[in-house]
Parts: sequence; structure tokens; C-alpha cells
Amino acid sequence: MDIICSISDIVSPKGILLDQDVRSRPNYSWGVGNCEAKAIVRPASTDELSRVMRLCHQHFQTVVPWGGLTGLVNGITCSPDDIAISLERMNTIEHIDNSAGTMIAQAGVVLQTVQEAAKDAGWQFAVDFGARGSANIGGMIATNAGGNSVIRYGMMREQVLGLEAVLADGTVISSMNEALKNNAGYDLKQLFIGSEGTLGIVTRAVLRLRPAPRTVQTAFLALASFDDVTGLLRRLGTDLEGKLSSFEVMWNNHYHFLVEETGKHQAFLPTHYPYYVLLESEGADAEREAEQFMTVLGELMEEGHVADAVIAQSGQQAEQLWEMRDDVEALVHGISPLAAFDVSLPLREIEAYVSDVEKELGEKFPEARLVIFGHLGDGNIHLGVGPAHDMHAVETIVYNRLATVNGSISAEHGVGLEKREFLPCSRSAVEIDLMRTLKRALDPNNILNPGKIF
Repeated sequence: MDIICSISDIVSPKGILLDQDVRSRPNYSWGVGNCEAKAIVRPASTDELSRVMRLCHQHFQTVVPWGGLTGLVNGITCSPDDIAISLERMNTIEHIDNSAGTMIAQAGVVLQTVQEAAKDAGWQFAVDFGARGSANIGGMIATNAGGNSVIRYGMMREQVLGLEAVLADGTVISSMNEALKNNAGYDLKQLFIGSEGTLGIVTRAVLRLRPAPRTVQTAFLALASFDDVTGLLRRLGTDLEGKLSSFEVMWNNHYHFLVEETGKHQAFLPTHYPYYVLLESEGADAEREAEQFMTVLGELMEEGHVADAVIAQSGQQAEQLWEMRDDVEALVHGISPLAAFDVSLPLREIEAYVSDVEKELGEKFPEARLVIFGHLGDGNIHLGVGPAHDMHAVETIVYNRLATVNGSISAEHGVGLEKREFLPCSRSAVEIDLMRTLKRALDPNNILNPGKIF
């Protein structure tokens, strides 16, 4: 019997999409292309997915797990021989434990839904980024998503206490641990967090919630040097008593582009400074926190570490600042074709790294422009280069430099297809061999997202 018919018997006709319904979904990052898979399978339960995977394993049928399709490294790209597995129908929040601050959610639940449910229960889910309305929990776990609050709360890995996953042969591994401490043998959930769907498909997770802040202070600062930026980060970590939750940096080329060239955003500060920092502090006492925030920033300005500053006076003003920071769409449309990079490296190396990349790009592609911004508090910067007509040459400049400073080609989006050639810039041959060993052990028929990562 045709495998598609067999799968349809498992998930029912509404659990499988064919033909034009498949082609209407993208095949690459940024929503580009038409999916080439022979079908999109949408199981409604872990049991259905287990039975589907058992069948695919037996028939050497390759599958590509899908999250919310917001990744940027072509990790969801399908060939005509693949079947896409979407968990969009597994979208239930099963339980919130108000005493422990945990949530059990299925993999297809959208990030914004998790955030809102946590807020309604008096908690917060600490991972946040611009694609909150479409990214889902399974994909975030599979890529170890980061975002705007990593400096205080960590990446997705730190928010997952336990999970359930389906292996390539259909075996269900349920490690739904709900405790912060569990040293009973290997921490098996770590095999699947950040593995991009190559070792198993996450179906459910125990998420860690955090106490919801009662007040948030937001400011936008201008700084005269990179030393001021790193010094500011260090000072705020101490002077704000551990409350610093976001530290986003825009280089002048990014801020100037958004404000002066697109005209989409208000000029909160003059556009001639070299660096700009968007920062937030979370606390419990609104009056005390506001006073402390003002005092700390005032001292930094008096000492000459901050050249200019604007403090958000309302939630609306704070939203406007974040809308500017999150406006990646302006880059995509304004600098085309755009080569976008998500890298991390030691803080002490960033200024020299950027200078070297900027110099080499200027020599080889004088017509191209470079814009830089990112979550500098955790060593993660985003670079946009365009117009990038020779994408591979641009990638080589950006990634090869990382190998000399112990940097990573991927800070928070994974490797997928786009970065696999450059994996040796960040991982040794021994590390890659061990990754391959794990892949062979858990997926001997190489059916789970084949060709991704390596």
C-alpha cells in the first residue's frame, strides 16, 4: 500500500495535506518558495506521530519536522521525496502549576499563547522575540531559541525542565520532569534541545515559568565608544542589582538606516552617535525601581559613560522602541538581496571582529552596506549585508573570521542547510564526529531531517 494512504489511515484525512495545500507553504526561510514535499502530515497526538514514524522508519521514508516556520537557516526545507511533519494540531496547554511555576504545553502551541497564559496565571514565560505570534514551542526547543531576555533568563534550554519526544523508529521517550533538580543519570532532554529535529521530534514539554515583574523600566541610550558599551553592561549588571533583563545594541549604521532612510521610526535620539543601547530592567516596586533606574542612568551620564538618553514614560513609548529594534522587515525590503547573519563571540573580540569584517567587505564589495545590531549582553550580534549578489563570498568573510576568535556561526537560529558548510568554523572534527555518532545511534536510517546540520 502507498505510504501516503497508510499515513492517512493513521491521522485521518484532515491530518494530511496534499498537492496545492502543500505548495502553499514555504520551502525556505523568510517565507520564500513553495514546499516540495509529497505531503504535510499533521498528527493530533503523540500516539499518532509515533505510529507515523514507525511506518516511515520501516519504509526509509524521510521526514522534515516543522515548527512555526520562522527559522532563518532553511531547516524546514523539503525535497520532493520528503514528508513534512507539522505539529500545528498539537496546540494545547495541558496544565499550569501555580505553586511550582511550571506549564505543560504541546509542541504546536504558539509562543504568544504561552506568554499570555503565563501572564493570566500571574507568571511570565521569559523567552521573547519578534516572531512570538507564529513561532511555536516545539520549534523553539529544537533550535534552542534565544531572544531579547537571554541576559537574565537564559535561552530556551534554561526554560525546559522536561520533554517528550518521538524517535525515528516511533519510540516515545517521555522525560516529563517537573523539578529543577534531577541528577538521576543522563539529562536526556538535552539530546533534543537544539538538535533541529535530527534526533527526534519534540511533542510536549514542561516549561519553567518565572515570577512576573510588576514594573519594567525602559531606556534608549547613545554612547560614544565600544568601551562605553561594555562598561555600561558591566555597571548596569551591578548597579541595577541583577534586574537588567535586556541589553540590545544598535550600531550607528543600523539606527541611522531605520530612522533616516526608512522614515518608519521616530528619531528618539540624534543619529550621529556610534552606538545605541536599548535596555530594560524588571522589578517589583514601581516607585523604587523608577527612582533607582533614573539615579543609575544619571550617574552614568554625569561620569561621561552615556552621551545621551531617553527614558520611556509609558508602555506605548517602550513599545515604539521595541518596534524599531524588531523591525527586521525594513532590512529585508530596504537592503536587497540581504545576507543576514546571527553569530556570537566573546565580548572582548566583538569590536575588532566587526572592524575586520567591515574592512574586508568594503574591499571586495564596495557597493554593499553593513548594518549591525544584536543582543550584545550575551555576545550575540546580527549582521546584515546587502546587496549581497555573491552570497557565498560574503558568508566566507563573516564566518571564517569567527574561527580565529572562538566564535559561533549560529547564536540562536541553528545550522540547517544554510550554515552546514561552515560548521567546522565553530566545531572541531572530534565534536562533529561525536554528533554523527549520536545521529547514527538514534536515527540509523537517516530519515529525520536528513542533510541538515552536517
